[in-house]
Amino acid sequence: MANAKYKFQLYRHLQASIPQIYGEAKKMADEIGIPPEIRGKFGLTGAISGCPAPLRKDVAEATERGGNEVIPLAKLVDEIREIVKDVYGDEWDVAPTSTCEAALWLCFDTLMTPPNLGRGDNYRARYIAPYEKHMHHQAAYGRPFPPKYKDLYADRGTTAGEYGFYGKRQNNLDTVIVPLAGAKYPVHGIKAHPVPLLTEVDPESAIEQMALAAEVHAPYLTGFTSIGYDTPGYGYGVKDEDGSPLLMKRIGELAHEYNVPFLVDNAWGIPFVGTDPRKVNADLIVYAMDKAAGAATSGLVIGREDLMVSVRRAIGMQGDRWGTTASYGKAAYVTFDPGKEALLSQVQALRTLRDNPEIMTRPVDDLERIVKEEFEKLNPKIRQGIIISKSYNSQAVEVNYEGTWKNNEIGFPIFAIEDMYAGSNILQTGLAQMGVIPTIAYDANIYISPGLGTTDEHGQIIENNMRYGVRALVQLMEIVGRHAGLV
Repeated sequence: MANAKYKFQLYRHLQASIPQIYGEAKKMADEIGIPPEIRGKFGLTGAISGCPAPLRKDVAEATERGGNEVIPLAKLVDEIREIVKDVYGDEWDVAPTSTCEAALWLCFDTLMTPPNLGRGDNYRARYIAPYEKHMHHQAAYGRPFPPKYKDLYADRGTTAGEYGFYGKRQNNLDTVIVPLAGAKYPVHGIKAHPVPLLTEVDPESAIEQMALAAEVHAPYLTGFTSIGYDTPGYGYGVKDEDGSPLLMKRIGELAHEYNVPFLVDNAWGIPFVGTDPRKVNADLIVYAMDKAAGAATSGLVIGREDLMVSVRRAIGMQGDRWGTTASYGKAAYVTFDPGKEALLSQVQALRTLRDNPEIMTRPVDDLERIVKEEFEKLNPKIRQGIIISKSYNSQAVEVNYEGTWKNNEIGFPIFAIEDMYAGSNILQTGLAQMGVIPTIAYDANIYISPGLGTTDEHGQIIENNMRYGVRALVQLMEIVGRHAGLV
């Protein structure tokens, strides 16, 4: 098509072109030469919950070996505590959980939600969240404020209403959503929705806006939260002299001014090698240990010891009532317990991160090289607006294309998260047509990571497989760009 005059015309045309795009994508998979035996069995990330990467050999062997032994679960939790304290110090503690979302729920309800017991009416509480990506996780545990955001997550997930994200909202808890200075929130996508574009976030101005919100809501304030990623596409590209995201660090400082917790959602991140909670003034940081860290499906909370007493009590790990240093008993959130195999895998994954971090960093270096080489072949009209960034924290390479929309010109199509849930994100569904399991590719931000049929049993890159996946993405972007009238 000729260049569209308005965005909705662009997305309307793309929707009509989906059958043709799929057909071209399937043919392109043959031209690229993706072997039939790996199609549908490899992809651009092993960090998606719905299709996690196979376990590394050392993690699988440790899990199987321990699974055949008699080991009290409290002993495994204490091993995890020891490893974390080896790196972060004795003032930090841990609580393993069944998933990262369970870890978030546990922390929000334990530390930021008003108490349920006692005479009289309950009071309301509020926590502050920057308007950033993945808000339906870290910012969905309270009712949104101001009301213009009240239906922000309605179309995310498999169902709406009480059974959807809104069912996570905690008792008498509100979420104050603060737009970030320098960010843009335009409407994009076939299923049109606002998307946060964050590469130009100004940390100092953004924290001023958050400080104003904190002052307004001070009588109700019980915490702050943010995502834990460290790349430009997530708004955390500006770093301090230690390499820590400046905005994240400032949020932590602000939280401490109000004597409330700062909770960092680092689901797609890893301990020790990634975002350091000490350097960003975080009080708690949570992980999906199956995404980037290499463990089996499970979550982990790492936090300051005083706060972790409450968290560990709530999940039944803090100690028996008659007096022990640790237990594995019953409590309000025992439903979030991880199993023995998950704990065993966490022990081994954390040992590797502590003792041999190069096992985790080397594949990211190799992936960055492959991504940069393959994206050099992309049409310059698209490529010139792309920023490629490496993240050891997320074991990923970020490809951000916000810059293709400079000077009020229509750029490369941007798909909203709602497009992913609706099946109308062509960058994801188109890859599936090529036999490549897709990664997240919304909000003009594509995260590529190893692990899903692209690494060997030791977690190292299989060059050909990784290159097939990245090359498929580049060629799909060429196809979509052509149908969008850019190429």
